[in-house]
Amino acid sequence: MSNHSPLSNESLTPSSPETEQGTVRTVLRTVTGPAQFLSFWIAIALPFVHLPLLAQGLGDPAVTLTFLTLLAVNVLALYVGHDYNQ
Repeated sequence: MSNHSPLSNESLTPSSPETEQGTVRTVLRTVTGPAQFLSFWIAIALPFVHLPLLAQGLGDPAVTLTFLTLLAVNVLALYVGHDYNQ
């Protein structure tokens, strides 16, 4: 007697590393374009947020921390979005 199962053993085998790498590359290509687009425009818009903080002055520690955080986000956005639309 043989044990016939409605499911084949092929569906239970793990996927190969080549298939997983191809999937990761596809996901990265799909995400890279929109991430660069968003980062590019964030890097352009953030300096307009810096201006009111600078006009108010950086005497308050909360304002200084906000300014430095926005500056760090701006640098990160510049780095991520620098290759957009080339």
